[in-house]
Amino acid sequence: MNQKLQDYARSELKKGLANCTDGQREKFKLMYSHKDLTLPIDEVVDRMPEDNLDWAMQQVDRTLQKNSRQ
Repeated sequence: MNQKLQDYARSELKKGLANCTDGQREKFKLMYSHKDLTLPIDEVVDRMPEDNLDWAMQQVDRTLQKNSRQ
């Protein structure tokens, strides 16, 4: 994935996570930063390997869709 796409994916993840609940953001941290849960969510996203970006975006999108139905 080129740098421009990575930057876009990280930006979209941050926007999506801002609309998630605190509990959902904590779960995201558990999945992607289990060794350091004290990191701010934006830093977790910034440190994610590019291989995880697509799947993480899908997870956040599904979570936001679920939230909108409730």
